[in-house]
Amino acid sequence: MNQAARPFAVVTGASSGIGFELARCCAMQGYDLLIAADEPAIDTAAVALRDAGMAVDALCVDLADPAGVEALYRATKGRPVDVLCANAGRGLGRAFLDQDFRDIQRVVETNVTGTLDLLHRIGRDMRDRRTGRILITGSIAGFMPGTYQAVYNATKAFLDSFSFALRHELRDCGVTVTCLMPGATETDFFERADMLDTRLGQQKKDDPAEVAREGFEAMLRGDGDVVTGWQNKLRAAISNVTPADLLAEQHRRMAEPGGGMER
Repeated sequence: MNQAARPFAVVTGASSGIGFELARCCAMQGYDLLIAADEPAIDTAAVALRDAGMAVDALCVDLADPAGVEALYRATKGRPVDVLCANAGRGLGRAFLDQDFRDIQRVVETNVTGTLDLLHRIGRDMRDRRTGRILITGSIAGFMPGTYQAVYNATKAFLDSFSFALRHELRDCGVTVTCLMPGATETDFFERADMLDTRLGQQKKDDPAEVAREGFEAMLRGDGDVVTGWQNKLRAAISNVTPADLLAEQHRRMAEPGGGMER
C-alpha cells in the first residue's frame, strides 16, 4: 500500500510509556506515524516502531513552547491526520509553595496550553474533512484534589472535562473524541515528578502496553472515555461519592514526600 493510501496518526509524548505504546498500537493497525516528545529518545522510539513496516517520522520538540506546537503541525506537511493521540504530559510532585514557579508553568503549558493548541489546529482540519479520531490522555487523578500534586491533578481535571465538551461540540461532524483515564502506570512519570519516595511512587503500577491497548480500542469504537483497570474503575466510582476534603486528605497520605518510608 502506498503512503498516500495508508492512514496517518500523530502521537505526542511518544518516546516511552503510554505514548510509545499508543504509537505501537497505531503502527500495528497500519498507520503511518508522526511521533513527538521533548527528549532525544524519540529517535530511538521511531527506530523500534519502524519494525512494524510503517513510515515513522520523529520530532524532538517541546510542546510547552508555541514554537514546538507549530513545528509539529508543520511536520504533518499537510497530510490529513486520521488519528491524534494527545498524550504529552508532565508531572510535578511536592507542595505547591515549595515548587519553582517555572516548573509549575511548564506543567500547565505542556498539559493544557500546548495540548489545546495542537487539538485546535488538527481538530479544525478534521472537522473540515468531517472525519477523524482524537484520543486525549487525561487521568483518574483529575477526579480528586491532588495534595502534593496539586497542579498536575488540576491539569488532568481540565483535560477530563474538556474532552467531553469537545466531543459534544463535534458530535455531528464525523469526528470522535475519547478520553483515556489511566491510574498510576509503570512509566518514568514518578521519577521525573520527584515522587519516588511517596507511597504513590512505590506502589504497584499498571502496564503501559495494556493501558494503551484499552485506550486505543476505546478510541476505535468511538467511546467517550475509558478508565483502565478494575481498581481504577473502583477508585473513580468512589471518588464520585466521596467529599472533596476527604479525597484531598487521602491523596496527601499517598503523595506526601517521604511517605513511602512509613511503616
